[in-house]
This record gives sequence, C-alpha cells and structure tokens, in this order.
Amino acid sequence: MEEKYTLAKWMNDELSEQELHDLKESHDFSLYEKIRTHSAELKTKDFDEENMLNKVLVSKDDSSKVIQMAQNWFFRIVALILVSLGIFMFYQENNLVTEMAKNGKKSVFVLPDNSEITLNSGSEIKYKKENWDNNRILHLDGEAYFKVAKGKKFDVNTSLGKVTVLGTQFNVKTRNKRFDVICFEGSVQVNQNNEIIILKQGDKVSFENNEIIIKSKTTETFPSWLRNEIVFEKEQLKNIIEEIERQYNISIKYNSKFGNQLFTGKVPNNNLDVALEIIASTYQLQPIKISAFQYELKKRNEI
Repeated sequence: MEEKYTLAKWMNDELSEQELHDLKESHDFSLYEKIRTHSAELKTKDFDEENMLNKVLVSKDDSSKVIQMAQNWFFRIVALILVSLGIFMFYQENNLVTEMAKNGKKSVFVLPDNSEITLNSGSEIKYKKENWDNNRILHLDGEAYFKVAKGKKFDVNTSLGKVTVLGTQFNVKTRNKRFDVICFEGSVQVNQNNEIIILKQGDKVSFENNEIIIKSKTTETFPSWLRNEIVFEKEQLKNIIEEIERQYNISIKYNSKFGNQLFTGKVPNNNLDVALEIIASTYQLQPIKISAFQYELKKRNEI
C-alpha cells in the first residue's frame, strides 16, 4: 500500500526531494517513467471534484472524512491506471511467439519480414512478433534451416553460440554440447565463446564442448534432412541415437558403453529399419523391436 501511495504522490508531483530520490533509485523506476508517459496521453471524462465534495458535505459534517474520501478515490484511480498500463507494457515486452516441430514432424513458418524458417524434428524457436523491427532476435533450441529475405538481418541465439545473418540461407543445429552451422548462400557471422568466424557459401563449422572439431566445405545447396537424410560427421553414438529418436518419435534403449568411435555417414529419416541397421552394423549391434515405439540395441553376442 505504501508503494501505491508513493506512486500516486509522484504522479501528482507531490513527492519531497528525498522521496523522489528514493523512487529514482528503485529497480522499477524506468518502468514507472514509461507508465507515466503513457498515462499522460490518456483522455478521461472530466471529474467535477467540487460538485462531489458539495454532495458529500451535505450528508457529512466531518471535513476530514470528506478529504480522506476524495484522496482515496483519486488514489484508486491512479492505482488502476498504473496496474492496467503495467500489465499492458509487460505483455508487450515479454510476449513471445513460439514455433515448434514435435518429434517425428517438421514445421515451416514465415517471419514478419517474409524470411522463411523450417524447423527440424524436436526443435523450437521463440521471438517477439509485435516488436520485430526493433528486436530482430530469434531464440533457437534444436535445428532449423533459414531462408532470409534479401536485405533483411537478424540474430539467431542458441545456448551454444550466436549467428548473425544478412540475406542468406543457412542451417543451425544445437544438440547437447554440439553446435553446427552451414552456410548455403551469402554469408553468416558465428559467435561462439567470444570467437568470431565468418562463413561464406559452402562453409561449415562444428563446435563441441566450445572447441572447433570441424571446419570444412560442402557442395550441398540445402540441408540433407530436407531430402530425408540425416548426415553425421564425427558424431558420437549418443547423439546419433537421440537424433533418430527425434526423427522417428521412438525410444531406443542401449548401453552407453557400446562404442566410443565417432560415426561419419548418412542414415534415412523416412525408413526406420534401414536407419537402425546402418547404426547397428557400424557398432556391431543388433536392433530388437520391443513395441511400435520402443527398440533396443544389443551386442550381437548377447542375443
């Protein structure tokens, strides 16, 4: 209640110098400033204070009670304005649009600037649609292919690094502690652990545990997963199995000690039997079907 009373006095320019100083030092003062600016633009019906006071005086002889009633009425109006504007501004500042692709699915959507994004299975992007022109930032969890409208620019933030783009086509993938970026057209700037790398058309880079593990070229013109292939390069078995689980929306049980060798190759994301057989044969395993959505990989000599 004390805070509302202070805000009401501030809105009415009645604070002492010390009270004003304390308010300016508060964490939320910048928000209060915005609210005051917006509230000043509001137009409300004229309030006939004198007429109200006269009516109250007729029924009440105690002038102190009349003053208190008028003050309470005024403070309630101010508090209502502050709360309403605060909620509106909080919504504007924090309202994020979420686009996602569930396991076993892909999703395509268009940004306000007509840039097109395709999300791979088990991926999610968040951004502020209402204030896109002033806050061109995307937050990616998973993998996505970007076709950026000519002349448009935005940042793609991930938990492992940031990619800044300008009128280009590229792919970004973040899974566990691995971060992969491929540029198919134009150029992109990759910022990973304060290290800046510029990728041109055909360049790709991969990080794992904050270290570069791959920096090479590709002749591909778009991501392999868009043509129903999953391409792995120097990938751990754990990451391979998790990707297959996402693509086919299944669960695979296996012993994490089966293989430490890194896998480089392709598996289909539209034929589960073939995908499992490729991985199983590489690591000397045998795929066992438990149910429609559950599989297990066992050592051949254990069967």
